[in-house]
Amino acid sequence: MYFAALLARTEDGWEASDTELDDVETLSDLTDLAREASVDEDTVLVFIEQEDAWFGVLRVEGEEDPRIYVSDAAMAARSSYGEILTDELLGGDDDDLADALDTLDLDGTEDGETEEQEDTQDTDGTDDSSGPAVAAGPGAVPAGPAGDRAILADLGLPEAELLALETDAMSEIADALGASEVLETAR
Repeated sequence: MYFAALLARTEDGWEASDTELDDVETLSDLTDLAREASVDEDTVLVFIEQEDAWFGVLRVEGEEDPRIYVSDAAMAARSSYGEILTDELLGGDDDDLADALDTLDLDGTEDGETEEQEDTQDTDGTDDSSGPAVAAGPGAVPAGPAGDRAILADLGLPEAELLALETDAMSEIADALGASEVLETAR
């Protein structure tokens, strides 16, 4: 089950609407949907959440390239709407996978993970810890956050707080943006 909402910034604050994704098949479709809701090419955020499994944020400002963040790329890649976002982040091409992973700021440890925790990996590459891991092999999608971690920093949600979000992320993001009430009307 998905929930998608669109928040458009206006002179009077944020305006929210639920978003129907039935006709969205590509990132271009999603970006166009956001641009249609824009007032004077102001910031538009599209939130997609799949029942606490993952959430994604697409940020569009005027004609600039969209900015994308997903909370768990591996989980998102398994869903049709999440795949739209992760394909863009990972380049959608196996030949470019290594380059795409480099741009995801993955250093072998997750944020907050110590080297001691990293050493819990067995020699066969499996991880004995309960933290996220990166899948191996061609076409593998990293588990954990991917994309622009500073996507909402200038709007009141710093990178560290975005990375810490787990369940009910949309409500917490809306609260940080001062848009809780308008998001609730869209739910």
